[in-house]
Amino acid sequence: MMASRSEEITDLIYVFSKSQYRAKEVTPSVERIEKRCLELFGRDYKYSIIHNTNGDVCGHYPRKIVFLEYESSDNHKESFESTVQISRLQDLVNRSKMARCRGRFVCPVILYNGKHVCRSSTLAGWGELYGRTGYNYIFSGGSDDTFGDAEEVLEDDCAVRNNDSQLFDKVRGSDIKLLKYLSVRYICDLMVENKKVKFGLNVTSSEKVDKAQRYADFTLLSVPYPAVILSWDLVQQTQNYLKLLLHIINSDDENGLLVHCISGWDRTPLFVSLLRLSLWADGAIHASLEPSEILYLTIAYDWFLFGHMLPDRLSKGEEIFFFCFNFLKHIVCDTFSVIKKQSVYHRRKGMPLSSHSGHWNRPITSEERAPNVMTEASPLGSFKSSSSSSSNHSDQNVTRTGSTPLAVPGRRCTFVPERQVRLEAVRELFLAAYSSTVGLKSSAPSPSGAISGLLEQFARGVGLRGTNAII
Repeated sequence: MMASRSEEITDLIYVFSKSQYRAKEVTPSVERIEKRCLELFGRDYKYSIIHNTNGDVCGHYPRKIVFLEYESSDNHKESFESTVQISRLQDLVNRSKMARCRGRFVCPVILYNGKHVCRSSTLAGWGELYGRTGYNYIFSGGSDDTFGDAEEVLEDDCAVRNNDSQLFDKVRGSDIKLLKYLSVRYICDLMVENKKVKFGLNVTSSEKVDKAQRYADFTLLSVPYPAVILSWDLVQQTQNYLKLLLHIINSDDENGLLVHCISGWDRTPLFVSLLRLSLWADGAIHASLEPSEILYLTIAYDWFLFGHMLPDRLSKGEEIFFFCFNFLKHIVCDTFSVIKKQSVYHRRKGMPLSSHSGHWNRPITSEERAPNVMTEASPLGSFKSSSSSSSNHSDQNVTRTGSTPLAVPGRRCTFVPERQVRLEAVRELFLAAYSSTVGLKSSAPSPSGAISGLLEQFARGVGLRGTNAII
């Protein structure tokens, strides 16, 4: 007898909480999770597979990476038909895997209006490129589970640095070709630091500090997270960053977006998952999936199969995974909606979302109504953006001083019942499954009064100390 949807999510979180996914160590339960993800993607999309058999390309990416080509659930499936050839894409992936930390290459994960939202880690530095095995040994707790038994290459520091340019031209050139093939123009960098230094080696680096300016043709958005910007607390900061990302992918151009942090398995899935759920709540993507199904898909694919280390994070009290889904209560109002109209209708079929939501649609009580978020975002003058000086897109620079896509002058936050019902349903399903497997931890109120104790644990784990400093 098939397990109920809630039991399916509970089983998924249980498996997730016990071990980190490794593409070369697959169990029957993991195979079921992989198969279920493909079935859920197939409900609304025609897709191809980027092959990562046994983790040959990346050890903590899915064995079968889904490349969404176009929507196939209605009569408009040809509107955004893919021009990408999967064989060419596979070749570019294989060539570019060395360019980024841990081999976590630029990978498309969401398709919205014909534009790809991609995820990755940050750029690999020369310390990792020349000594990848030693680097992974350091960062993986003593086990190199990604790149086999290759020996660490030790060279004279000056000799290594003299060869930097030629090596970086090759590997970063391949990375750039992949980005351009996917029509990605915007790169959202969640790193707090410009470079990550371990034992004196620059093991990773950000596109914004590439000395040869290889990424000058892209719009680079430096959005350090978590970090205190303009006295924002973590909830408000997350809201503002999400609004920024939604603004970018909902713009009228045809350019895609890359989101990454350092390793690409903590902050990156947070925003990828929030983007997927927010767009789904508007009926803009995964239109046929119910709350339990979209919750399963984003946990399984965006978090588990892309290598989030939930057991390790739980042991340290860094509960970014929990924060993501509990945070849904803060994005239910229309300032996070990509639907322009006051009355929200299904973008394809012209039906109200409430008629699509079926049995799980119910009235929202006043007690369940989420607290208001800010009605007008703070200026983003501190967000750093760069693009080519010869670019003809300067008029669309989303982070230019004195202007912000997040500001909604004279507009009050209003609630969209259908959107709120959907997100609250997802959140309730998650909380029930999470509490019965991992368990909810209670924490004392934050001394700062801005963030709960739980969120402070998460913030400390990824770089925030106190309330005024970035470490």
